[in-house]
Amino acid sequence: MDVRQKSIAKGREVIRIEGKAVAALEVRIGEDFANAVDLLMACRGRVIVTGVGKSGIIARKIVATMNSTGTPAIFLHPSDALHGDLGMVRKDDVVICISKSGDSPELSGLLPMFQRLGVPIVSLVGRMSSKLGRASTIALDVSVQEEASPDDLAPAASTTAALALGDALAVALLDRRQFSREDFAMYHPGGMLGRRLLLKADEMMVTGDGIPRVTCDVPLTDAIMEMTSKRLGCTCVVGDDGSLEGIITDGDLRRLLQKSTDISKITAGMAMTRKPKTIPQGMLAVVALQEMESYNITQVVVIDERRRPVGVLHIHDLVKAGLSADDSA
Repeated sequence: MDVRQKSIAKGREVIRIEGKAVAALEVRIGEDFANAVDLLMACRGRVIVTGVGKSGIIARKIVATMNSTGTPAIFLHPSDALHGDLGMVRKDDVVICISKSGDSPELSGLLPMFQRLGVPIVSLVGRMSSKLGRASTIALDVSVQEEASPDDLAPAASTTAALALGDALAVALLDRRQFSREDFAMYHPGGMLGRRLLLKADEMMVTGDGIPRVTCDVPLTDAIMEMTSKRLGCTCVVGDDGSLEGIITDGDLRRLLQKSTDISKITAGMAMTRKPKTIPQGMLAVVALQEMESYNITQVVVIDERRRPVGVLHIHDLVKAGLSADDSA
């Protein structure tokens, strides 16, 4: 076997070992896991997650997942905790300790402090008989049959198992809280999901003097000038009360010119499409995009409760913002 083939075989072996370690966790999810979820759900403070070395890195990821799914959490470095940072822990908190051995000196030194503060301890521990396992309010078994690295030189399968169980806790809490897509978006306003679920059509539409607008009785040539100056490929046609009577688009003009090139006696009211597709104020931008694509239109008029145009939304601006009609599914 050459070097490249050996690398492929080793990579597959690592995935197999780590996959086996995660799969083994499923049968361990039982009453203790449900009790841990109950305890975390009832927490009136924050979830303090701690671990040393690679377990500390896993702890940070679990903190990030919990924070983004509605469970306030914070990482506590064990060494820093022994030198003052323990002050961040309050009696209303719950502590999650992550350790493969369960006997690391840093965590062992913290356990009496946690007990003195009266905070419950949930452990993700590789040895249930360890000091951490015995001191925990609830101990969850994340032991693995073997590590993926030769001679157990570096934790790999064990950290993957701890990460998976941490994710399981976070998602179980998310489910218990009935945490919705909209809630998730609120915590991710700068992300794509936040953009999809929070961005309103009102924020993307052209408003005020930028709205192309003519009355029904103006010559079509004036309507064309309005369309050209506003560069949206359309113009609203409004009645005397300002309500929307119709719309003229580039497509309307092309179809009209196919019938006659003499437009000198044609008014905007004669050329407009009556009862055009409109959307109300406050509609999500991604829903507006979906409607535009379903009707095969490139712009849509946003109207108020009195059917007055308050904006024009163009599909190019929505696509430029990174939206897709599939996002609303």
